[in-house]
Amino acid sequence: MSHTVLPRTAPAPELRGRLGAGFSPVPHRYRLYLSSGCPRSLPVTAALAELGLGTSVAATHLGPDPDAPGHTALRLAYEAAGHHFDGDLTVPALVDTWSGRVVSNNTPDILDDLRFLAAHPAFRTGE
Repeated sequence: MSHTVLPRTAPAPELRGRLGAGFSPVPHRYRLYLSSGCPRSLPVTAALAELGLGTSVAATHLGPDPDAPGHTALRLAYEAAGHHFDGDLTVPALVDTWSGRVVSNNTPDILDDLRFLAAHPAFRTGE
C-alpha cells in the first residue's frame, strides 16, 4: 500500500537498490521514512527496534501533512533517485543520506538490508 502525498502523474517507481551492493554499510548513513498509517511500514519499524539499529539508522515518521519538512525531504530523495520524478511518494523508503537518494522502497528488501546491517561489525553495539 502506498502513502500518497501529492497527485500522481506517473507510476511510482519500484526502487530496489541494496546495501552492500553499491551502498556501503556505514552507521548513520541511512534514514528510513515511515508512516504509522502504512501497514508496510509496521514491520520495518519493528525490525529497526528489534535489531537494535535505532541509534545508527535514523527514522522519520511522516504525518498526514504533505507540506511538512519530512515529506519535502522524501520528495527530494525520490527526485534524486529518478530524474524528474513526479509520482507518489511511497513508504517505507530507505534513503542514503550521502547521495540524498532513495535506495529502496521495497519492504522485503529493506527488511533484508536491516538484517544485513545488524550483522555487520560496524553496527554492533560498542563498535
